[in-house]
Amino acid sequence: MSNKLVSINILTYNGLDLIEQCLNSVLEQTYPNIEVLVVDNGSEDKTLEKIQITKSKFRRFPIKIIENKKNLGFSAGHNIGIRESKGEYVLCLNQDVVLDKDFIKYAVEAIEKDNKIGAVQGKLYKISNLKSQISKILDVTGLIIFKNRRVVARGQGEEDKGQYKAGEIFGADGAAPLYCRSALEDIKLNGEYFDENFFMYKEDVDLAWRMRLYGWKAIYEPRAFGYHPRGAGERVVKNYISVALERRKLSEFAKFCSFKNQRLMQIKNELSALFFRDFYRIITKEIVAWLYVFLFEKYGWKSIRDLIKQAPKAWQKRKIIMQRKQVGAKEMKRWFI
Repeated sequence: MSNKLVSINILTYNGLDLIEQCLNSVLEQTYPNIEVLVVDNGSEDKTLEKIQITKSKFRRFPIKIIENKKNLGFSAGHNIGIRESKGEYVLCLNQDVVLDKDFIKYAVEAIEKDNKIGAVQGKLYKISNLKSQISKILDVTGLIIFKNRRVVARGQGEEDKGQYKAGEIFGADGAAPLYCRSALEDIKLNGEYFDENFFMYKEDVDLAWRMRLYGWKAIYEPRAFGYHPRGAGERVVKNYISVALERRKLSEFAKFCSFKNQRLMQIKNELSALFFRDFYRIITKEIVAWLYVFLFEKYGWKSIRDLIKQAPKAWQKRKIIMQRKQVGAKEMKRWFI
């Protein structure tokens, strides 16, 4: 068994009812060399008190608590944790995920099979709450990106029949990805691993896309599994009516962030050759999406305003990505299905 240090970074925000189960599952890992960093994004409930109580019960792994004065969002919160951590591998963990005791063990085994593996996706099962950890319904087994650039969680809502085997995927979902630090350091832009213009939503996809462009691999390891009561996410449906119905399940803030960040992500990472190859699919989706936002979502105008405001910075980041990329359209086209 590898003995390289794994940093588990848990991002919390008003997670009083979630953090104890999550933290317990982390502290019960069979992998021997772990440090735990809890980055709290200005919780207004008693999350920090619960963390301190749980921390006092365990002495096996060191736990460091970082208290932000306000909610900095997913990207900035996790970036702080990554910078403060010391592990050769970093697990960015949602507070609403519970890991099997061998999750880290199997994820590390998987990432060490190839020095170009930058991320590992475990198998997450969908549950109604963290106390009901019995499920055979999949939450995610990796990210899928379609030719129209819509991104979904592979397998979400399906019964697990072993249909998804270990192997390469486009990228790892943000609920519990294990990253190789050397990959994170290679792909960071202006000191940021996750793009901090993405307060939340799509930041994991943006990072996965950039990681692929820089020549890093992402793999799925089903032996590493856990449970996740996902609050929002898109199932693998393809017709526009079904997509709209899935979108209606999202909160208004999630809709605002996901619309803006999807377009920023495409500005940053799109390869010209693949864009023109898939032009009609992309433009059809964009026309439908913009019309839908204009007609049915009151957050739409604010999202578009912020998109316009942040687009110039995204173009600057695009220049850096295109200069540093190691993979071209020939290699990337296999991931757009």
